[in-house]
Amino acid sequence: MSQQSKSPLEFDPESGELSDGDQAEFRASDRARPIPRISIQAFCDSVSVANAVQYAADDRRLSKAHVSVHMGGISAAISHYVDSPTPNLIIIDSALGGGELIAELDQLAESCDPGTKVIVIGRHNDVVLYRELLKRGVGEYLVSPVDPIGLMEGISNLYNNPDTDPVGHVFAFVGAKGGVGSSTICHNVGWTMSEVLKTDVTIADLDLPFGTAGLDFNQDPVQGIAEALAAPERLDDQLLDRLLTKCSEHLSIFAAPVLIDRDYDISAEACDLVLDVARQNVPFVAVDLPHDWSPRSRRVLLQADEVIITAAPDLANLRNAKNIVDLLRASRKNDSKPHLILNMVNLPKRQEITVKEFEQALDVKILSVIDYDAETFSQASNNGQMVAELSPKAKAVEKFHDIALKITGRKEAKPERSSSFAAFAPILEKLKLKR
Repeated sequence: MSQQSKSPLEFDPESGELSDGDQAEFRASDRARPIPRISIQAFCDSVSVANAVQYAADDRRLSKAHVSVHMGGISAAISHYVDSPTPNLIIIDSALGGGELIAELDQLAESCDPGTKVIVIGRHNDVVLYRELLKRGVGEYLVSPVDPIGLMEGISNLYNNPDTDPVGHVFAFVGAKGGVGSSTICHNVGWTMSEVLKTDVTIADLDLPFGTAGLDFNQDPVQGIAEALAAPERLDDQLLDRLLTKCSEHLSIFAAPVLIDRDYDISAEACDLVLDVARQNVPFVAVDLPHDWSPRSRRVLLQADEVIITAAPDLANLRNAKNIVDLLRASRKNDSKPHLILNMVNLPKRQEITVKEFEQALDVKILSVIDYDAETFSQASNNGQMVAELSPKAKAVEKFHDIALKITGRKEAKPERSSSFAAFAPILEKLKLKR
């Protein structure tokens, strides 16, 4: 039996909106996982619950599901399914309690097809009622008032094993303008995540004709992400291993073909399928998006767990970054705000827009400010190295380190210390010999 817990963003059940809050700390994706392609029908007694269900239906985690909301509660559901097949999931909102609710559910069960799951939203925090519902095969019982995140979590737990590790996080890196260094930041932050956190990371280069992941990591793979996108339905764990290029113990790249004599008619759905397989195999997927506005780029931005926008401190970047932030804010109401990085700051003789002006215009706290350092960055690029490999003491190295920890919400993996017993082992051996 689930009761609603408060989150930094509070849901107003009457208006069907989230109130203002500290959205930067709001990581609903850690609890509610993406829902598979299922049909969901909700029958609600109260408008507030109907609003919560509709709000959840608009979330990216339910983008593959088909959701319909009806009023009338359990009696409307019973009447509806007399002549209609039941969907994959029925959500029942009812003010009834005890025996009345059980009797109505028993009547509804007579019309349910095998495999149909049921979530009940009730008004009574009653353990006895909860146990009776479980005996009858009800998947989850939520106590009203219900919020969209709690509802999505309940649905997610029915179709994803809550005891298993969550699927990997997808980080979408995009430039507010071409040439601002989004790819460089994506690659350096991805490499830093793999080295500092000692966890597996895959960098997916979606700039198919002009991608730089292969160059930046000094790799020249024969196959890569284009082969996966061309036939996404064939991609499985074994094929994924063959298409990925191993760069270090914990880092692999999904390299772009970098060929301009072919057309890349790649659908947004193909990107979804490929990234879904990738995120099932590694904890972190960093997606290097090209500076275009194709359906696939838009889909990745809207579906990613975290979005990192890189901008230079000028007016065009400010305008473009604001457009992207506004779109994400309107389309991703249950997600944290996108992260913003100001890159190539303090370029000599250039008039720049300040950090404060960026933050005020976008209503986003700047995640990091990286100074202009042409010598270090260009040499690292020409060598096929990350900045930390070329110059560990460069100022940008610490920035990449901080960015990696902040966007993942993780702490740095500490090296294992040898135990005191191991340190005294040689002495103990000598004492044994003397005996």
